[in-house]
Amino acid sequence: MEFDLTDLRLFVRTAEEGNLTRAAARQHLSLAAASSRIKALESHSGMPLFYREARGVRLTPAGEAFLHHARGVLRQTDQLRSDLQEYGAGLRGHVRVFANTTAVTDFLPEILPTFLSENPKVNVDLQEKPNAEIARGVLDGRADLGIVAGPVDTLGLQAIHFSTDRLVLVTPQNHAFARFKRMAFADTLDEDAVGMQTGSTIQDFLSQVTEKLGKPLKLRIQLSSFDAMCRMIGAGVGVGVVPESAARRNLRAMKLALIELSDPWSVRERHVLIRDRVALPRYAQALVETLRAHYQARD
Repeated sequence: MEFDLTDLRLFVRTAEEGNLTRAAARQHLSLAAASSRIKALESHSGMPLFYREARGVRLTPAGEAFLHHARGVLRQTDQLRSDLQEYGAGLRGHVRVFANTTAVTDFLPEILPTFLSENPKVNVDLQEKPNAEIARGVLDGRADLGIVAGPVDTLGLQAIHFSTDRLVLVTPQNHAFARFKRMAFADTLDEDAVGMQTGSTIQDFLSQVTEKLGKPLKLRIQLSSFDAMCRMIGAGVGVGVVPESAARRNLRAMKLALIELSDPWSVRERHVLIRDRVALPRYAQALVETLRAHYQARD
């Protein structure tokens, strides 16, 4: 089956509008031409893609599937155009990375400056996403690499381990919990809490944990970085769960105490997700190796 990009755009707009006349106008086509193109798509598909109704059109089940794939093709086409424009401007590489909160706010800001300095013709598009969306983004081509932590459905992608992460409870040094070396997360829920912003990977994960425990966090403030969380905790606003690396970075300056969590989920293996390592561009492979080398040097 061969499809014209104009036909695909028209189909998507018709589905969005629920009306062929408005979709034709958006596409700068006559109604007759637009109708002819939609009928040709249905002919190629061998089945109807729309139900024709008095007030417009509605997708058939086959049309719903067609819409999903049409959007994917158009998204890839737009990305191709964008990438080629950047190559025309002298850029040699563009790596799209979907990553969790810890990666985006904690360790990638430490690693990426060296990578970008060593690869001056490479750009990195870094976006924070929930773990499940990271895997989907790599699978459907919206991202070249995905960085996840903990148990994640990799959707059949290749997963390359590069480090182990640990979540710890952080309190002020004068807090009653500071005398403990280890405790369960459930035992902290009566305390005022400092958290990350709503929508962040780690905060969404902790919300799922507290939902299962049947007791929510007593959040007093939510912030956009782990360093900001540590400052608030050190000032006595509350306690919080943060990656051990961020906690140790702020340990002395903020007068913090670190308590190990006994919950199994507190230890999280970190992986890079890719579709096909062999097919990965050399500059994207270089970023994977930079990640691995960074943590190997620490071991």
